Amino acid sequence: MKDTIGWGILGPGKIAQSFVTDLKLVPNAKLAAVASRNLSRAESFAAIYDATEAFGSYEELFSSEKVDVIYIATPHTGHMEWAQKAMQNGKHVLCEKPLGINSREVAQLVKTAKANKVFLMEALWSRFNPSIRKIKQLIDSGHLGKVSYIHADFAFYGLDKEEDGRILNPDLGGGSILDIGIYPIFLAYLILGKPKNIQSKSNFYKTGAEVQTSMIFEYENAQAILYSGLTAKSEMRAEIQGDKGSIFIDPRWHETQGFSLMTQDSEKRHDLPTLGKGYTYEIEEVHSCLRAEKLESNLWSHQNSLDLIHLLDEVRRQSGVVFPFE
Repeated sequence: MKDTIGWGILGPGKIAQSFVTDLKLVPNAKLAAVASRNLSRAESFAAIYDATEAFGSYEELFSSEKVDVIYIATPHTGHMEWAQKAMQNGKHVLCEKPLGINSREVAQLVKTAKANKVFLMEALWSRFNPSIRKIKQLIDSGHLGKVSYIHADFAFYGLDKEEDGRILNPDLGGGSILDIGIYPIFLAYLILGKPKNIQSKSNFYKTGAEVQTSMIFEYENAQAILYSGLTAKSEMRAEIQGDKGSIFIDPRWHETQGFSLMTQDSEKRHDLPTLGKGYTYEIEEVHSCLRAEKLESNLWSHQNSLDLIHLLDEVRRQSGVVFPFE
């Protein structure tokens, strides 16, 4: 892999704006191109963020020789189609979470990545957050003892959004589970693995979109109490308890800047401010993998994405969340 890695942006929305702002902070990263179905929108984005090329179709992005890796930043329903086409055109892919709408889509994307010998990673940026990585290391090295309880939520008020928009429209994969419920589910999975049993209940909006979901993940000797919702804003301070101590992750925990480790005898602060908003760390992981000619990350592997979507599928199945296009 050459010294400077050229990035292409597929879908210049709000999250892509945050991503490319952080991209500028990463050494040897270049915003090579941006593509939208609206050329003027792509050109505007390119002018603001100094992209070399702007395209009015995604297919043109796939053909650009300046682009090594593509960041897929479309709504969920576009992830499968565009990530697959990018990889079939020989491009490496970092795709926003969830990698696919369901297990079938994620399995197909993994298959396509392997068949085309290209790198694929789900952009679950929390996995690369310095605090989350440190917490994982502390737990793995026994600082909490046996973990028996996790509490994590993600909630904001979203009922004022347009009913035909991404959040409240089932035709676009709307609802809280895939958009924000994926975060607390991820944390439970990262720390405790796959549960032996899941209990899940949801409430729905008048559009048919799920807007509240409470979950209990049951393990052999542990429980995780998880929640996602669009009906009110929560503090989003996560908690992990073990028989030797507890960790309290500062809000908003999925993009946290630090945490507290408490034992019977002491409390220790860990302040780990992120570089930029925090997308820098997943970008650096992609660069590291590409330079090592790896086709997946050890920190967030294909199997991790398959496991996570399986858990999301089960939560949706129990709660009766089915999208019209499935």
